[in-house]
Amino acid sequence: MRLFLVALLFCSVRLFPVSFNDEGSPEEIAARLLEAMSDEQVLAQTFMLGWVGAAPSPLILEWIQKRNIGGVKIFGWNTADTTLLAQTVGELQTNALKGDFDIPLFVATDQEGGWIRHVKGATSETPGNMAIGASGYPQDAYWSGYYIGRELALLGINMNFAPTVDLYTNRDSVLIGPRAFGVNPVHAGILGAAFMKGQQAAGIIPTAKHFPGHGDTDLDSHGVLPQIDAPFELLWERELVPYRMLAKENLPAVMSGHLSFPQTPAGNTPASLSSWFLQDILRDTIGFEGIVITDDLMMNGATMSAGSLSLATKQALSAGNDVVMLSSTPFLNDPVWTRLSNAMQSEPAFRERVYDAARRILMLKVRFLKGAHAVPLIPQPERIKAELPDKKGNEFFLGLAARSVTLIKAEPETFPLIPERAGTVLLAGQYEDFFRAGQAAYPNAAVYWYSSQGVEDLIQSALSADTVIFCLSSEAGISYLNALKKTRARIIVLSVLTPVYLDEVSWVTTALAVYSYAPESFRAGFSALVGTIPTPGILPFPLNEPRHQKSP
Repeated sequence: MRLFLVALLFCSVRLFPVSFNDEGSPEEIAARLLEAMSDEQVLAQTFMLGWVGAAPSPLILEWIQKRNIGGVKIFGWNTADTTLLAQTVGELQTNALKGDFDIPLFVATDQEGGWIRHVKGATSETPGNMAIGASGYPQDAYWSGYYIGRELALLGINMNFAPTVDLYTNRDSVLIGPRAFGVNPVHAGILGAAFMKGQQAAGIIPTAKHFPGHGDTDLDSHGVLPQIDAPFELLWERELVPYRMLAKENLPAVMSGHLSFPQTPAGNTPASLSSWFLQDILRDTIGFEGIVITDDLMMNGATMSAGSLSLATKQALSAGNDVVMLSSTPFLNDPVWTRLSNAMQSEPAFRERVYDAARRILMLKVRFLKGAHAVPLIPQPERIKAELPDKKGNEFFLGLAARSVTLIKAEPETFPLIPERAGTVLLAGQYEDFFRAGQAAYPNAAVYWYSSQGVEDLIQSALSADTVIFCLSSEAGISYLNALKKTRARIIVLSVLTPVYLDEVSWVTTALAVYSYAPESFRAGFSALVGTIPTPGILPFPLNEPRHQKSP
């Protein structure tokens, strides 16, 4: 009886003999966990799911409580209230840690900096990758990754889908643009590695994307499957260079992209579903040893090729992805799950592939989610108001914005333009922060929001101005800018995001470039325009080249 009571007491304290929190190397802990887990528990580690709404949905909680999935993905629609986001992350992790083996979740998001900032609310707006490319300093990439990472860690987010190391090969790219460091693959590799190291210093798991490269297409894989007509020899010396460099620096994770390369052995199969790209090239040839995560499999670029979401998910794991990411939460017994669960029982090769994926996942979790340096699993919402945005980070990002301001062209009489020489000034743009920074530099300037009124109204407003400072950020602004040729005013362009649109307005004689619509970028741009700071930035890609660059 006494022995029975002792055994009962032991079981009540610890029902399972293996825990994520056990001592040992990542390899040892992963092996012990896999030995103790059921096939379905192993399969669940390969799932990373999103949900709709700010608070956790009942369905995402079911997947965590009943399936012990491996991760969740935070999208922009989850993040308007950062305090609530921290509470949500804490609730999700608390439920995950009640699982059989105490395995925490990957909590991932897209916080690249600049244009792509899924976690909004109180987090910093930053100059972004193209600004880093224009400054040219690896330390700017490092500290960008670090300060972005510090803010994510405060919210309990432990994985970031960054750095983006796509090249700005096709100037018509609507998906990449200022998300790229530039066009030079070696520079992208150096800056990407520095950004990666900065994130790791903040405890974040960095994820390079979109393998093997999304920069040589003007199509968006959210809606279609882009085809990139580049032979492998060109990819090896161009798009794959950053991945080759980052793999040597022990990059922990890669995101596979929904892109096809018909001139390679993968043919028309998306790289994200191709074992040739993921196994033969990424692992066997490049030597990458981390985990591979799919881009959202609910994007048309993946599902159209596979035929259905469940088929795409199975094909993705079979091809060599370790984590399958879905932006919405399927039902528990959706074909996405049942197809894979059945295959675990009937296809030994698939089961072995899933176990290999889960082993990599668990090893990475042990490396990053345990110990004093790890991101707290349960964030403290009360710290949000005091510590977001990161004050030291804001100082750094203002400095980065200043170091990246690029003078594209100038006439001596218009640059620098001190307020006393400007005369009457009209600010024409589409961003409140542009007008705010512009009126701080030129206190009596009038403003014109050109997206809400017609071209003739802009001309009428400009007729009474000596100087028009025009914010150009997209193709849509070109017609408004061209209309200003009819006026006598001096025209100065402040380019925002990618300055590629300056090619379309060669008549402009004075133009500066900043690379995001963050307040710091506008402050830096106007500070350079009035002459209080220099313009040290170097354009990270050439202008005055054919816009539709295609692979040979």
